[in-house]
Amino acid sequence: MEDREVKRARDAQNFFFLLASIFMASLVACNLIFQKFFFWAPFKALGIDYTFEISVGLIPYPITFLVTDLISELYGQRKANQVVMAGLVASLFLLAIVMIANAVPATSWSPVDDATFSKVFGLTGVAVFASMMAYLFAQFIDIKLFHFWKRRTKGKKRWLRNNLSTIPSQFIDTAMVLGLLCYFGVIPWENFGFLFLNGFIFKVIVALLDTPLFYLATNWGRRHFALAHDEEMDD
Repeated sequence: MEDREVKRARDAQNFFFLLASIFMASLVACNLIFQKFFFWAPFKALGIDYTFEISVGLIPYPITFLVTDLISELYGQRKANQVVMAGLVASLFLLAIVMIANAVPATSWSPVDDATFSKVFGLTGVAVFASMMAYLFAQFIDIKLFHFWKRRTKGKKRWLRNNLSTIPSQFIDTAMVLGLLCYFGVIPWENFGFLFLNGFIFKVIVALLDTPLFYLATNWGRRHFALAHDEEMDD
């Protein structure tokens, strides 16, 4: 019969790899799909006529902050930083692949011709650069703030560190990525304020909505891996 501690360590490692995989997939996806914009009117049923117009890249991106918070809570700051750096490598590798794919000529019978491919993926290089600069800065701030609030609350009030790390870092991320995209001419400057307001409010809503998921995952992790009140795997 397998030793309980060995099984627990293996399960913890597998869960970490699962979280890291979700992080990578979300990060790569948002850099590929960002050029499509959609509208969303979540408050219409309440009589509030406000419609969000935001990039579909914002759908997976907030997931990366939830995942780093989960890793920070269960595995510690060092593991969270490692995943952030791995995400940077994955994004740079994606950038290289897309640049090569954009450079090689399409055949005459290719379902997607050069012009179409370039229109969809041609701005990926600029987008990845802008998002990576914002991503690194915001993610490291998120992780530092998370552990700052964890120390200040002595491991209590998980909702506080979950939101007071994610929301400020999302503010910085939104301002930086839009500022860089406007600077490089991808988005006109006159759209900065509108897109910033839409993007940031959307991220705040998602951050508040994912708090129950944060509690469910961390409660399960602490029970399953037999972690004490504020213990981390990296301790």
